[in-house]
Amino acid sequence: MTTERQHFGALVRQKRVDKGYSLRKFAELVGVSPTYLSLVEKSKVERPPTAERVRKMAELLGESPDQWIAMAGRVPHDLTEIIQSEPEAMPELLRAAKGLSAEELRKFTKRIEKKRDEEEKE
Repeated sequence: MTTERQHFGALVRQKRVDKGYSLRKFAELVGVSPTYLSLVEKSKVERPPTAERVRKMAELLGESPDQWIAMAGRVPHDLTEIIQSEPEAMPELLRAAKGLSAEELRKFTKRIEKKRDEEEKE
């Protein structure tokens, strides 16, 4: 099991406790069994919760869903669809972006959005 997934489980527990959720109540809100949630928090599951469930956890706890989904080792459904729509170009783009800082990625994203807006106006 990866360190990220171990960190994810510990983080879920810490944030859940900090927010005052019991294990049972939080499991109910997320849509999993308390036993499964306990195993997630102890990093004793072979597969982490689905991206949708991780998103729900993050939202309930006031955390970034995208960050939590990444920590859990999942890919959001919308991103999977985007990658599958362009199975050669999208992975190529992601590989080219590897190593860029968060700020560089944000600048690149803004340039793409600006270009898209300009093309829509034409």
